[in-house]
Amino acid sequence: MGLGKLLHHHTESADAGGTIDHPRAYELLGAVAFAGRRRAIFTRLARLSGARPGDSILDVGCGTGYLTRILAPFIGPRGKVIGVDPSPAMIDHAGRRAPANCSYLVGEGQALDLPDASLDVVVSTLAVHHMPASERGTAVREMYRVLRPGGRLLIAEFRPPANPLAAHLIGALTGPAMRHNPRDLLADLIPAAGFHPLHEGTLKPFFYYVQAVRPRGEDNSNA
Repeated sequence: MGLGKLLHHHTESADAGGTIDHPRAYELLGAVAFAGRRRAIFTRLARLSGARPGDSILDVGCGTGYLTRILAPFIGPRGKVIGVDPSPAMIDHAGRRAPANCSYLVGEGQALDLPDASLDVVVSTLAVHHMPASERGTAVREMYRVLRPGGRLLIAEFRPPANPLAAHLIGALTGPAMRHNPRDLLADLIPAAGFHPLHEGTLKPFFYYVQAVRPRGEDNSNA
């Protein structure tokens, strides 16, 4: 059985999403794939989110809670990080390692059980491509809804390697879910939800990211 099939539960439909239900295997894959640079890369993502002391942050598709734990010292004891993931196994794993200012909920990005305009930052890493294609727009609109006006968004997605051999190897390990162009995946979703894109960039070896903001003076009409 391939690693992608081991980690993911999904149907064969092109529109289908999936969950990752093997946290220990996922952590092992992360350690190997980032070749010892995982913490440095995710610390860079935390900085790119604009997290500040006292902020309230949501991590959509938090998985094992790795990024939430890195964000925790950025926001300090007066802040909070909420991780949401559809996999109970991932949430259980994250909760057992949670710092005091982190909490976790089983749920989907398409239907966030959180109040309107209640958060300062929303982050999502390697999660949007797991959602059913028909529901990705709904998920980004939910991120808009829960952010305060002026709130910041950071979405980071998998960027397939340019080397054809490496790209083939990644595809063999992870299946078709990771064979996307991240610019194509995110280009329309973020502005269509009402966000103002601020910046896009890459982080070696595997990330493409977009920073955006919910405009001030806006209501939830796009949510």
